[in-house]
Amino acid sequence: MQDCDYRDTHLTHLGRDATVSGGFVNVPVCRGSTILADTLEQWTQRKEPDNPYASYGRFTNPTLQTLAQAVADLEGGHRAWLFPSGLAACTHALQGMLQQGDHVLLPDSVYGPVRAFALQVLSKRLGVHVQFYEPSLGAGLAALLRDNTKVVYVESPGSGTFEIQDIPAIARCAHQVGAYVIMDNTWATPLFFRPFEHGVDISIQAATKYLTGHSDALLGVATANERAWPLLRQAAHDFGQTAGPDDAFLALRGLRTLGVRLRQHQASALQLARFLECQPQVRRVLHPALESHPGHALWKRDFHGSTGLFGVVLEPLSAEQLSRFFRALRLFGIGLSWGGFESLALPMDMPLRDGRPLFGPGQLLRLHAGLEDVQDLQDDLQSALTAAYRVREVCRA
Repeated sequence: MQDCDYRDTHLTHLGRDATVSGGFVNVPVCRGSTILADTLEQWTQRKEPDNPYASYGRFTNPTLQTLAQAVADLEGGHRAWLFPSGLAACTHALQGMLQQGDHVLLPDSVYGPVRAFALQVLSKRLGVHVQFYEPSLGAGLAALLRDNTKVVYVESPGSGTFEIQDIPAIARCAHQVGAYVIMDNTWATPLFFRPFEHGVDISIQAATKYLTGHSDALLGVATANERAWPLLRQAAHDFGQTAGPDDAFLALRGLRTLGVRLRQHQASALQLARFLECQPQVRRVLHPALESHPGHALWKRDFHGSTGLFGVVLEPLSAEQLSRFFRALRLFGIGLSWGGFESLALPMDMPLRDGRPLFGPGQLLRLHAGLEDVQDLQDDLQSALTAAYRVREVCRA
């Protein structure tokens, strides 16, 4: 609890630099492209050895710099770079570490757009050898490593499957061959998983989600350790990657309440997950904080908490039944993204592994518990389940 209290205090005061904010509680939005120098000597002094255009709005901006520094501090990394979306942070982190002929390993549960990027861009266009692995391998990943393996990508929990990976074991194996470990840490955030303490070299946040927390900005952040930072920064420079100051301002605002919001998301999601485990229409609940989850022991060892996103496998139902389920929902919206104050529900395609449905027959849903009253959310799900499965009973009669 002391650690939690400290983090709340730390979050509340992150980025409070009076020399930057001019005395305002929040660093104001700084919009601009051109930065004038008073003299030719001053212009020359501003240049960096690897960036002669450092004195330009894409490279220096008080709002952007404050957020990047705050996230790096929160994650425990060396430096951070802002991107216009979470996916941009993922793709440019990968490109920064890889070149033609390199080998990259990604879990087969990886976020769908990252998987598509790996196959369509890294493999087909850039000549990188892409290989997918089962998330449960842990130290067994060593058998897949090659002399040219440069990146091992991890995502824990996995998108859609919510499988937990043994990040420390994977990092030890990867570092033995000099590979970088890149992690998508959006689900847990730095509050509930400290990536650099577990061997990660680059930690990625889709700041669109929990860091901003209000569903009103698109933003990505990649934080690197000292070893990976030069490559990450160069990739961002080469592709002209930056973020808008308005979105950065919204993320700084969101950071202030991150701890408070995550505790509510965590509590509500756990109550809903335990409620759903007891429902006859539910085959399985995919939430790593539940004792029934196969990765619960790893989650308990490495994580400091859980958040609002989890999966549910319903008993098989028809298209009409699924439609009835969603029409009956009043509080859960149907929408992409998550991490905001609102609750969301989304039907997902059942992932396949070795050609078979990963969780057997049934309908996979992804749920995000927002900040509404949890009893109201539970009642909403109960009504939707009742509406969906009554249809089946009528058809059987």
